[in-house]
Amino acid sequence: MLEPMMITMTFISMLLLTLPLISKKHEAKITNIIKLSFLISLPPMMLIMKHQTQIINVNFHLIHTGMTNMEMTLMINKYSMLFLPTALFVTWSIMEFSTWYMTNEPTKKFQKHLLIFLISMLTLATAGSFMQLLIGWEGVGIMSFMLINWWSTRTNANSAALQAIIYNRIGDIGLILVMAILLSTLGTWDMMLTLTLNTKNTLITLGLILAAIGKSAQFFMHMWLPAAMEGPTPVSSLLHSSTMVVAGIYMLAQMHPMMDAKYLTTICLCLGTLTSIYAALCAIAQNDIKKIIAFSTSSQLGLMMVAIGINKPDLAMFHMITHATFKSTLFLCAGSIIHNMQNEQDIRKTNCIMNMLPTTTTMMTINGITLAGTPFLSGFYSKDMIIETMMSTNTNAWALATTLLSTTMTSIYTLRMMLYTTKKFFCYKPITTQQESSLQQMLPLIRLTLTTAVAGAILTPTMSNTPALLTTYMKMAPLMTIIVGTYMATEMMKLQNTTTSWKFISHLAFFKLLHRTLPLKTLKFSQKHSTQMTDLMWLENIGPMTIDLSNMIASNITSMQKGQIKKYLTILLITTTILLLTQTNLTL
Repeated sequence: MLEPMMITMTFISMLLLTLPLISKKHEAKITNIIKLSFLISLPPMMLIMKHQTQIINVNFHLIHTGMTNMEMTLMINKYSMLFLPTALFVTWSIMEFSTWYMTNEPTKKFQKHLLIFLISMLTLATAGSFMQLLIGWEGVGIMSFMLINWWSTRTNANSAALQAIIYNRIGDIGLILVMAILLSTLGTWDMMLTLTLNTKNTLITLGLILAAIGKSAQFFMHMWLPAAMEGPTPVSSLLHSSTMVVAGIYMLAQMHPMMDAKYLTTICLCLGTLTSIYAALCAIAQNDIKKIIAFSTSSQLGLMMVAIGINKPDLAMFHMITHATFKSTLFLCAGSIIHNMQNEQDIRKTNCIMNMLPTTTTMMTINGITLAGTPFLSGFYSKDMIIETMMSTNTNAWALATTLLSTTMTSIYTLRMMLYTTKKFFCYKPITTQQESSLQQMLPLIRLTLTTAVAGAILTPTMSNTPALLTTYMKMAPLMTIIVGTYMATEMMKLQNTTTSWKFISHLAFFKLLHRTLPLKTLKFSQKHSTQMTDLMWLENIGPMTIDLSNMIASNITSMQKGQIKKYLTILLITTTILLLTQTNLTL
């Protein structure tokens, strides 16, 4: 009796989202429709969490032929039912905020783009077949390209959108590889069947990991994520919280039974730790408020990958859900500050924000300390659970130490951002347009912040996987990272940005290597070899130089005939002598 109700309410909540796309009467009610969908999606989530239902597959036949059956499959399980209301709730708040933030833009068109972005992500999240997963996978990639390039007249926006789509195309190779292997071995793309058969294959594991690296901006393919900040702030908020970048981690959590544990624990764990510490190091040296939060997202995605690497997909999903609420709020707070500061994004130039935008700075502070892992907020429950689980398992010491170090760095860049943006004094030219008079600006921030405060405590009983008993010192380790990070942040703010090491970090050495140094060296190498090796050595020598040399030889030969009788008699004498000698030798 419960299963039909869950299926019906889930299907209705997703079907409602298509109304603004097919009916012009509902275009102005996109925010209300998403709100209604969120409310409808709550009962199925509560039921599936209470009864611990495993997997429910609902098939809708689209095309039936003798050779191929095309079906739309809705997969309802714990992960999809947790993610669905989270994505709807976050998008509802972002949509409401965008009506204030994008006042000078075509709001209806922008919101429809965001809605298609959300529908693509939900298609991916509830996909019961790999074909449907691929549709949602490509949908979020295409929509991210369009939304990052919203201000298409800006060169940086064009470059950022191209980076996003190219890096994701590299990751798509992995997903297509998985689909090809499944079709050739099992003859089906049905997820429930593949998960039931417990299909484990090295190539499948590597394909899934490659797909997640590109989509979730893991180390070596993370460069597109900070560049994507060229898009509008609501786009950044939605992209980083509940769509696009979390798609790779979500897919790994869903497909976890198909992955080879040996490769999972080595590749995912190393990738996660490297991504987490490198992105945190980059965030410390940034001064652009959106790029600080962007690198923070990459670091937290690394932590989720670590949870996958220790075979705890539940903890990865738990951190994904809590991360969605506080990260979306941080971006919206940044958007509020940027909008009121006349598009100034440098945290060193924020003016008396604490006095003029008290609600914004309060919400930013609460969500910032949540990101750092302050006790009894949602980030504390999800992050500390991953660290404690690592301590209680046979994880190598390098991964544990690196994760603790990256957690310490999280406190450093978060506190640095808050100290700069919440100062009480003017440090730049005065701006008198700062205000918090719109409910569309404030209500989403307050709503998301309240959810951030309580979400961790609510979800802990169902998502926790209590590790073995730890000593007091081990339990205090995550808290000590916050204390050490707070102290280091206050000390690092005294450093000058002109130091060599600071500049090295600020220029993002790895980003510069791939996007500046390597292309420049390749261009010079190609130019040198194409001009000097090919044009000058081969083509020029074989073509123009050879013809010129032949002409010179022919010219020298013909220039010997100068009309002098003694030369003609000498040539006649020589040829006659040679002829006589030849005839004499033949006679003998």
